[in-house]
Parts: sequence; C-alpha cells; structure tokens
Amino acid sequence: MAEAALKREATPSAGAARKGEVRRVLDKVKAEGRASLTAPEGKLVCDAYGIPVPQEGVANSAQDAAKLASGMGFPVVLKIVSPDILHKTEAGGVLVGMKSAEEVSKGYETILANAKKYKTDAKIEGVQVQQMLKGGTEVIVGSITDGSFGKLVAFGLGGVLVEVLKDITFRLAPATREDALSMLDGIQAAEMLRGVRGGEAVSREALADIIVKVSQLVSDFPEIVELDLNPVFATAKDATAADVRIVVDFEPHEQRHRPAHDDIVRAMNRIMRPKTLAVIGASAEDGKIGNSVMKNLINGGYKGQIYPIHPKADEILGYKAYKSVKDVQGEIDVAVFAIPAKFVAQALTECGEKKIAGAVLIPSGFAETGNHEGQKEIQDIGRKYDIRLMGPNIYGFYYTPENLCATFCTAYDVKGKVALSSQSGGIGMAIIGFSRSAKMGVSAIVGLGNKSDIDEDDLLTFFEQDDNTQVIAQHCEDLKDGRAFAEVAKRVSKKKPIIMLKAGRTSAGAKAASSHTGALAGNDKIYEDVLRQSGVIRARSLRDMLEFSRGIQVLPTPKGENVVIITGAGGSGVLLSDACVDNDLKLMSFPPDLDEAFKKFIPPFGASGNPVDITGGEPPKTYQNTVKLGLEDDRIDALILGYWHTIVTPPMVFATLMAEVVEEMRSKGKVKPVVASLAGDVQVEEAAEYLYQHGIPAYAYSTEIPVQVLGAKYKWARGAGLL
Repeated sequence: MAEAALKREATPSAGAARKGEVRRVLDKVKAEGRASLTAPEGKLVCDAYGIPVPQEGVANSAQDAAKLASGMGFPVVLKIVSPDILHKTEAGGVLVGMKSAEEVSKGYETILANAKKYKTDAKIEGVQVQQMLKGGTEVIVGSITDGSFGKLVAFGLGGVLVEVLKDITFRLAPATREDALSMLDGIQAAEMLRGVRGGEAVSREALADIIVKVSQLVSDFPEIVELDLNPVFATAKDATAADVRIVVDFEPHEQRHRPAHDDIVRAMNRIMRPKTLAVIGASAEDGKIGNSVMKNLINGGYKGQIYPIHPKADEILGYKAYKSVKDVQGEIDVAVFAIPAKFVAQALTECGEKKIAGAVLIPSGFAETGNHEGQKEIQDIGRKYDIRLMGPNIYGFYYTPENLCATFCTAYDVKGKVALSSQSGGIGMAIIGFSRSAKMGVSAIVGLGNKSDIDEDDLLTFFEQDDNTQVIAQHCEDLKDGRAFAEVAKRVSKKKPIIMLKAGRTSAGAKAASSHTGALAGNDKIYEDVLRQSGVIRARSLRDMLEFSRGIQVLPTPKGENVVIITGAGGSGVLLSDACVDNDLKLMSFPPDLDEAFKKFIPPFGASGNPVDITGGEPPKTYQNTVKLGLEDDRIDALILGYWHTIVTPPMVFATLMAEVVEEMRSKGKVKPVVASLAGDVQVEEAAEYLYQHGIPAYAYSTEIPVQVLGAKYKWARGAGLL
C-alpha cells in the first residue's frame, strides 16, 4: 500500500487527488457538525495518504458482518461505528479474535447492545469488521496541535503500554525522514524495536514512512487537531495501523503576526545599535528609574545622541530636555520608557508618529498584573506604527560593543562574545552578577519580560548576523510562538551555539485531550524534543545555563567523539566516567600501541586504559607527559583532567604547567577541548580560575560541571554537523 501511494505521488496530480479525497471526508464531517471521524472515514483518509491499514468493511446486520468476515478470513475484529463514541473500548464497542461466522454474528449483537447501554442516544452507523493483525510490536503514531508549536507528530510504544509507560517523543510537523528515524531512537524502549532476547527487529523504514505521512497529512489539513494510530503493528517487513482516531476543529484560529526576516534585522539593528536614543521619563532626581537610565547611558560610555524627554524640565544631567519625542529635530532610533504604565500608550503613539523603530518598555503594570487590555492597547499601537516593543516589565538591555547600558540596573562593561536574555528581571540580575564575578565577557544582556512583541526568535535573528556574538543563551518561561522560534533556532544553531533554560519544566501537562497522544503531550516533553530537533542545548538549571555560556565560547570545537580522562585520583576517574555517560560522551577504547605509550609515563601501580590513572604521588612531569601525549595523538579528540591536590604537585604548579602544555600544543596545530576537575583544599580555587583564564574550563570541587560543559559543546557540534 505504501509503495502504491509513493507511485501515485510521482504524478503531478497525485497530491491534489489525495487532498481532494480527504477534503470530501472532512467536508462531510463539518456539514454534520461532528468533532471526530468514524473509523471507516479514518480508513479513507489513511488510504488517501498511503498509510497502511487492514482490510475492513461496515456491516449493518449480523448477517452482513458474518459475510464480510468470511470474505477477508478469520480471525477478525469488530468495532462499533458511531460519531458519538470516540473511545470504543470504554463503551464495550470492540471485540477481538472472532474466529467464525457464528462468533461474528453474536459479536455484532453484543456490540450494539453495549453501545446503546453506554450512550442511549448515540447515532449508530454500523459495526466495522476488520482483518485482525497477527504478531508484531505495538507502537503508536499520532499528532497533536500545540498552542505554541502548532502541529506535532508523535511516536512511542502503543497498545496498553502507551498509557502505562508514557514513553513517547515529539517532532515538529511536517517531519523529515531523518526526523522520523530519530524518533525511533528517541524513546526509552528503543531497544525493543531493534530486537531483544532473540526477537525480530521491526522495519524502521516502514515506521518512518508512516510517521512522515501522518506529519504531512496533519500539516496539509490544519483542522485535524488530534490523530491516533494505535496500535500500529510493526514487524520485520511492514507496519500497519490497526485503529485510527481523528479529532477535528473547524474553528478558524488567529495567526500570530510575524514580520519578515529582513524587517526584523533592520528594526533590531536600530534598537540594539542605536545612533540616537530618547529616554521618556528622564529625571534629574536620584532614586528615579529615569535618573538611573540616564546615568547608565552617560557613565557607560554610550557615544550616540541622548535625548531626555520630560514634560517640564529644560535640562537633565547636562543634556537638553524635550517635552515630547516629536519636539526633537532629526531621527530617533529607540526610546527607553521610564514612566508609569498609564502614560505609556500616549507616549508610544507619539513615538509612532516620530517613526521611532523600537520602544524599550521598562514599566510594569501590564499583563503580569492582569492588565491585559492595557497590554493589548500598546501592542495595537506598535503594530499600527510599526514600532517593535521590548517588554513591558523589563530591566532594559545592554549591548557592550556600543557601550550601551539602556537599563536601570548597574552598568556592565566586560566585553565578550556571549549574548544572554531573560524573561525575568531577577534572572537578569543573576546573569549580570555571575558575568561580573566570573569575568565573563558578554556582547548583550536583554530583558524580555511580558514579550508583548519582541521575543526569543527576534533576538536569535539579530544575534545570527551580529559579528560580536558567538554564543546565545536564553532563559524563558514560555515561547509565544514556539514554531517560529524552532524554525529560526534550527538555522542559527548551525552557526552559533544556542543554550536555553526553559523554566516550568515540572509543570502540569497540556489540557485534557481526546486522543492518547494528546493526553500524553506533557508541556515539557514537547519542549525537550523540539529544542533537540532545533539544535538547541537544554540547560537544566540557571547555573548550567551560565556555566555553558562561559565554557562553550572558550572550548575549541572537537573534531571527533573520542574522549580520554587523565586523572591523579582513581575516585575522580570513576565519577568523571559516570559523568561522561550522563552527558553522552564516548570514552575512547585504547588500541594496544596507545595503551603502551601511556604506560611509559605512569608508575606500574597506575592504570592506563581509559581513564588513565597516574596516581596521586606523581610529580608534575607525569601530568606533563601524559597530557602532552593525549594532545599529540590525533586519535584522541578531547581531554578531561582530574587533578588531586598533593604536596608533590601543588595546585598552581599543576595549573601553570597544564596551561603551558596546552598552549605549546596549540602553537603546533594540536587544538582540542580540554576541561579539568580539581579536588583539594582551597588553593584549587585559584588554580581553577587560572586554568579558565588560559582556555581550560576548570572547576574546583566538582567532577560533574566540567564534563557537562564539554558535553554541551559536543551537543552543539553534533547538531551543527561538525563532527
């Protein structure tokens, strides 16, 4: 059946023909005011898209049922056909294993009686007689419509196990064949599909084919909001959907406005790199937000033109003041708002009339306090005048290449290549504090707040073309348009690492749904899978996000998967090995010649292999020789160092020596990622900082963090196709 569908696709009219078949079914359902398709209608839809389903027919009498069953061969399955009964099993509307015409006749009557008892006024259209599938692994292929990400296709273990194990994975629809194959490996029970304990492996191609076709079907018809093929019986030769459940919603849904790519870049460049800037609500009075913003702009070294806006003042902090932005001669790129919420709409309208590109809305008092009408009003003004809105309810933003501190927070001037954003002001302050403490250079720190307009994908679009940014890290509580974000992230992540800390990952799942797939679509599971599909590195905590941001920009990109641990303590080696497994890092298996090469430098009671345990009593020379060997050998792609504080090799001796070895090898073209874990007394803190400043992410008292940072770099490199 799948091959026949593919042949039909080869003709230009095939796509239109199959869509026409589905459209006729859906038009009938819509005309009858129904929210779901019957099983026979589901079969017609599957047939149109080449999705394999068993032979079947609809009987309107016990005699018809027996005749249909005899024609297709026993055993058969009987299922009630009713638009009013979606969950047939609950209604006693399914009988399996009917082995004779007599059993089928009796089963027909039983199903009708059960259905009427379950729902007395249910419209009964007959009983479906279906060929019973034999053997195979039961899986589920489905689709849901998510409020943020739109159409998603799902795959997992099917039958009764789907509700017990909840082992399911999601991808954006339409899914590619590569996406579909990755889904087969993306469930916990992936080994079952490969064949365990002598069992046959299922046909990966057949399952991938169904996933791709389902994803295309729901993409072609937005009104299909939920779809279940459960169970799908997968064998070594094929895969067939035994049951089809389709839920529809014909109500039109408003599409979120999305500016064109070039328009986003143009506006964001004017906002982030303004030549002229107005402060609406500028103040000469200490303690006022408008005063802090002005001081940060001035003291931060911003070289552009600053226009204070105040209804009564003539001059503020040495700058001529204006009653309105409309009184300013010449162009203004961006306006920073430091006025109460009730005055924002009027001032924003004046900005629109002045053709200002962007508004940085610091004031609170909008949707976060329940004032949705007020937020809708400023959104409408922004749309009317084509002003991009950052916020409201934010701390502002920093863009260090322009010495721009458009915020009431403390100034920040350590320049670097990491751009960070947060939806929360408190998280923004944590970003500033960590960056300052760790001396982490940043290109930007941006507050997004209520995200009335500008959101994460706008920032990604800007930072993608910003030569001052090489790593992008984002904290978010929700994505207003998850599909737009995923599409942009998939493109940007090929060039620059994207790290996301998604808050609320333990929150309750999606709303109650009619399908198994919908019921299992926990919000965080969708984020997890779509972020992975988009090449985004998921941070599990704020500290992870900050450490990944700092470390990824320091580490060179690995050329392969072979990771080697060199440690002075066996205990650290074990923990580092565990961390490698947790972070999907591959510990290299040593060939005999490499094993012998390491043995030359370590004591007889040490251990080569991987980890390489040089033991704690060794002098600096042993660290130097083994690490140098690890960097010289082209079969090794990355090193993890485990240091143990000893009198023979004190912390700073270790740190300076490792920095020298790594630098020497880099000068010879041997550039590899190296991270270090330092165990010891407080002196290891200084040593770790020294190593970090010399390009080796190092951490005192932790075996997990350095490996996590290396693992994050590897995740990006794999997603970007660099390994």
